[in-house]
This record gives sequence, C-alpha cells and structure tokens, in this order.
Amino acid sequence: MPKFTTQDGTELYYKDWGSGAAIPVVFCHGWPLSSDAWESQMLHLAEHGFRCIAHDRRGHGRSSQPWTGNHMDQYADDLAELLNHLSVQNAILVGHSTGGGEVARYIGRHGTARVAKAVLMGAVTPLMLKTEANPNGVPKEVFDGLRAASIKDRSQLYQELASGPFFGFNREGAPKSQGMIDAFWMQGLMAGHKNTFDCIQAFSETDFTEDLKKFDIPTLIIHGDDDQIVPIATSALLAAKLVKDSVLKIYEGGSHSLGDTSKDRLNDDLLAFVQS
Repeated sequence: MPKFTTQDGTELYYKDWGSGAAIPVVFCHGWPLSSDAWESQMLHLAEHGFRCIAHDRRGHGRSSQPWTGNHMDQYADDLAELLNHLSVQNAILVGHSTGGGEVARYIGRHGTARVAKAVLMGAVTPLMLKTEANPNGVPKEVFDGLRAASIKDRSQLYQELASGPFFGFNREGAPKSQGMIDAFWMQGLMAGHKNTFDCIQAFSETDFTEDLKKFDIPTLIIHGDDDQIVPIATSALLAAKLVKDSVLKIYEGGSHSLGDTSKDRLNDDLLAFVQS
C-alpha cells in the first residue's frame, strides 16, 4: 500500500488513480471514514481522464494512529505534505464534511499556489458549533453526546449513524442500503478510537470563517437541504457568502452523504466542474 511519512513521523496511506500526467483531483474524506468513501467519484473522474488522489487522514483508515495532532491545523499540514510528496500542481481540492474543513484550513494556512479549484460538499464550514456569534449552530450538547456514545460503544454509534441520519435512511420511504451501512461501520472501526474522539472537537469547534475569506479560486459548494449531520443553514448558506464568486448547488432532499445517495448527480456535477 502506498504510504509516506510526515515530518512528525506519521504514516499516511494514499491512493493515486488514473494518469500521473492528468489534472489532479484531490479528495478529503469525512469523519470517521477513509479515502474509500470517495471511491465512486474517483473511479468516475479517473475514467474521464483525471488523476485522482485521496489519503486516509491521520488516525483514520490505513494511516497510523498518532496520539497527538488530531486537529485541523495538522490535518491541513498533512495535506500540504501529501501534495508536496506527490509534486501536485494545479490541484482541484474536493472535501466532504470534515474534509471540507480540511480543504478550507489548507487554503487558509498554505494558500492556493498549488490549487486551481475547490469543492466543498456537505462541509462543516464555516462553523458547526452554536455560539453567541453563530446562534444557528448546533448546540455543544449534541457533540458531547457523540463523545459519550463513542466512549460507551463506538461500534453501536457508527451503526446508528449509518442506519439513520448519515444517509437519511431514517426518512419515511427512503430506500435503505445495508451495504452502505456496513461500509460506514467498517471504515469507522478501522480508525483509531482516540483519533476519532479528538476529531469530533476538530470538526465541530473549528471556525473556518477567515479561511473561507482567503479563497481566490473557482469554488463549488454542494449541500443537501435535508442534511441531518451538517445543517445547511449553518454551513453552506453561510459559506457561499464568505467565498467570493462561489457557486452554490443545493440538492433538494439530499442527505449528508451525497457521494452515495446522490451518486450520479454528484458525479456529473463534479465532472462538469473539473472540466470547466
């Protein structure tokens, strides 16, 4: 399996599909998943001539599980090291959920010298947590509940998230896929317990407002209006106002995991954007 070692000694697993000479599309995954969550989009774009790269975030998937560094600044620095390791230029960065925060913090810390375009899908930007300045955010008690459930029975937590709100399978009449549920559960349990626990604070309490203001590249923001994990009102609708000249696409009835439940539409939208 292809891996490289970061400056702090963390081994990161990555996939590099398609032609090495093609335009690179770099995918950042959500919590508590791995690069496998992007396989449908990577296959689709690679078959259309693009180079597709995705890594398992530190502590997730097949990457090593360091005790420290489980925060957005380090995630962004890891992404920077990956792009440098693979000599990536003119990248199109695509981030889902926590991965959207990773993309935003990367641009905030490292700029866009290596980046041509960006996609934020179901992203946690600009800030999930309810605060005085963000009154429509998600109350801290919700994330405290996630942490408590993770400590009590992490496996059961992932089962409940996957069978319910993550894919929208708790909605009346929604077709349920046991395969999607199993894949989420499997990817989640591949990740380190400490790493996924710390990541809850990273994705919920990090404020990406200033990062989004630094975007100076074409940016596509995609969000489902029935996203039960990252509510659209406190994320995409605000992010679209912060990212200059961004394009917002709202998927009516769309879940948090559009790469699975709205796969064909998302694949078409991504292909059109990267080709434009």
